[in-house]
Amino acid sequence: MTSTSPSGTAAALAACRAASPLVQCITNFVSMDIMANTLLAAGASPAMAHSIAEVEAFVSIASALLINVGTLSDGWVGGMKLGAQRAVELSKPWVLDPVGCGATPYRSLICAEMLQLKPTVVRGNASEIMALAGAAGATTRGVDSTAAATEALAAAKQLAAQHGCVVAVSGAEDLVTDGRRVLRVANGVPMLQQITASGCSGKQASCCALTALIAAFVSQFPQQPLEATAHALSYFGLAAELAVSAGGVKGPGSLRVGLLDQLATMSEAEVLAGARVLE
Repeated sequence: MTSTSPSGTAAALAACRAASPLVQCITNFVSMDIMANTLLAAGASPAMAHSIAEVEAFVSIASALLINVGTLSDGWVGGMKLGAQRAVELSKPWVLDPVGCGATPYRSLICAEMLQLKPTVVRGNASEIMALAGAAGATTRGVDSTAAATEALAAAKQLAAQHGCVVAVSGAEDLVTDGRRVLRVANGVPMLQQITASGCSGKQASCCALTALIAAFVSQFPQQPLEATAHALSYFGLAAELAVSAGGVKGPGSLRVGLLDQLATMSEAEVLAGARVLE
């Protein structure tokens, strides 16, 4: 899977479905249901384990780790740090979702500390990425972005170059960078912003489910995290597009159902016709 063409997206999806990677998710309570169901629909297997007593053992058997900082407490933070450290020790990919970074000093501090633990990928909205990079004037409104993805590109490239990771910025069009190359993903529908913990295009909700999907794809192509991240974004956004075009979507509730259905049933032909990852 070296291509950024639709065939690359199709290959990444096929690999995920064939391998059914176990993705350990340390995430907030709001997102657990849709995150687990998104992974299952994509052919992956979720484990929603966050206890500090077992997190390292779960990382040992997982294919990848997702850490979402939406729920912060001393116990959860301790588990996040142990999990990330264990993933690095085992050379397993882990993905950081810095939810609400910049909203409070404590949240920003924890996000900065997690960044030092060498994530493979960081995915956030524009405000979160700018705040994580320490950009002057960066503001966030809870988990919502107050900036466009393009405004955060410089901050994303800075983070990626400094920390040796891939950074994905979600927006009307998603941007993915390793500090040198930049990929643009042009799939998705604005209504995703109205489904808590899904989010792909437009003003962001939590985007948690999408970030877990990135972890699943990167687990299959750990040497190509840039491309794998972009393909996960494209697949998720295309599923929303197909749900809307199929009819029956009247609002966020029916979109959520249609999204999961399309993630599960999307064919290679549909991927080849609709995936849009651009260099």
